[in-house]
Formats: sequence, structure tokens, C-alpha cells
Amino acid sequence: MDDARAALADRLGVRPLRRSTSGGYTLMERWLVELPDGARGFAKVAVDEPTAGFLRDEHRVYSQVEQTFLPRLLAWEDDGERPILLVEDLSDAHWPPPWRPRDVEAVLEMLKRLHGTPPPAALPPLTIDELHTWREVEADPKPFLSLDLCSRGWLERSLPELLAATDRCEVRGDAFLHLDTRSDNICIRHGEALLVDWNWASVGNAMVDVAFWLPSLFVEGGPAPAEILPDAGELTRRRQRLLRSGLRSLATRRRAGGAGAAARAAEGRAPVGRRRPWATSARPVALAAVRRRTRRPGPASRRAAAPP
Repeated sequence: MDDARAALADRLGVRPLRRSTSGGYTLMERWLVELPDGARGFAKVAVDEPTAGFLRDEHRVYSQVEQTFLPRLLAWEDDGERPILLVEDLSDAHWPPPWRPRDVEAVLEMLKRLHGTPPPAALPPLTIDELHTWREVEADPKPFLSLDLCSRGWLERSLPELLAATDRCEVRGDAFLHLDTRSDNICIRHGEALLVDWNWASVGNAMVDVAFWLPSLFVEGGPAPAEILPDAGELTRRRQRLLRSGLRSLATRRRAGGAGAAARAAEGRAPVGRRRPWATSARPVALAAVRRRTRRPGPASRRAAAPP
């Protein structure tokens, strides 16, 4: 902590006010700071090689994109070991939950603008290999079954169709993706939604960002996934299969959740040392979406598999 204070003061000339302990799933230092002109900013300080890489990936987005759906970049300093990213302070924004009237619409409108924005140069393309899929469950079903969301029999009966749906998922595309849309990365300011934490940004199918968000949104009191992504005819059915295959269980990149990673978290093996508080509670919502889309009956389990 003292090292971060010194780095912020010496390298950026800002005054550290307090360390942020909310949000984030890495060991990165996060600070509210005061700028020389009295304004405030939000700083991230890398603590090791992985977090340095995350910050450089995030800076690639901030340095090339100036839009209302992300905070303004205030400063960037990279000494080759512990880079520092400084963006505008969003403490005065509303950070859901709760989801107020018009908040969901604001996020959907923001995602539409994001996906219509030319992606920054050198963003990696999203492929199915980048995601945790039902193939991991097929290879090792024990972690997933330990979540107690379904019986082994239901999984064995359903897995062939889930694998086929996985193989049909088209995550490739040309849209600018955030790839980590969830409430602790979303805030609402003056009626407009903004996204933070851009280190997973990619280029791919625009529906991935929406499908990733929906189960956690429902757990937090928002509308059910089917209300936002209902069947919409043959022209859009191919993309709707993202939800059919439970993409909430798929669309989490390495170290960021998904069917396999959430199961590992349930075993105490969370990939970055901290468990996302909504990850396990959102799993029944994704599984319920699978049941609706595959027309399969609900699985027998020691606990209710339907969302509360």
C-alpha cells in the first residue's frame, strides 16, 4: 500500500486519498486520488506482471477510444514494471444494483453504441477457444455437479445437446466487445451508462456482451433473460442460440468465470483468488435458460434448480 502511495505521488504528482476496496477481482491497487487542480481521479496501480499486462491491455482501449460509454483517460505512466492508469472519478454515478427504471434500457443503448464503434487497433478476435464451454464439463463434470444445480443423470442426458449447441455458437464477428458486462463494471451517470475495466476487450459477435450480462442482471432484480433476448425469427435465431446454449456459462474468458471457472470457484479454486459474489447465484438462471431453449424438463437435484 505504501509503495502505491509513493508511486502515485512521485510518478503522477497526485495525492492519494483512500484505497478502494470494492470491485475488482485481481490484486491490483485501486485508489481515489486528488489531482493538482483539486479534481479527483481513479487510479489503478499494477502490483505484478499479470496486473501490468491487464493495465496495458486496458490502456490500449482508453488511448484509442473517446466515447461517452467509458471514463476519460487522465494519465498513463509505464515504467516497464508497474504501470499506472488514471481515469476520471465516477463516484457520483449510480452503480447498480438496484436497477432503477430506465437503467436497463440505458445499458442496452450503451452496448448498441459500443458495438457500432470501430474497435481499437490490435484488439484480439474472440473465438470459442477463448471461452469456458460445456466441453470442459464433458471432460470433468465433477466441479460443475458440485454446484448442485442438476443431477448427474440430467447432465448426462442433456450434455449431447449442450455440446451441439456449443459447437453452433458463433462468437466471431467484427463488433467492439467489452466482454465483461456485469453490474460492478457498469454505472449510470446523467441517464447514460458507462463501462469500466476494459482489459478483456475483443472483437466478436455483439450478442456476446448482452448474453453475458443477462443472468446476473436477473439475479439482481432485473428482467428475465428471455424478456431481453426473445426468439426473433430466422434472421436472428443464429445469434439467439448464444442464450440457448447458456452462454452465461460460456462467455467468460480465462480467469473470469464461466461454467468451468465458476465450478472451480465453488471448490475454492477461484482463478484470481476471489470469487464473484453473483457467480454461483447466476448459474441457475443460465441453466434455466438452457432448459427453456432445449425444451428439457428441469433437472432433479437436492436443491431447487430454478432461480429464487
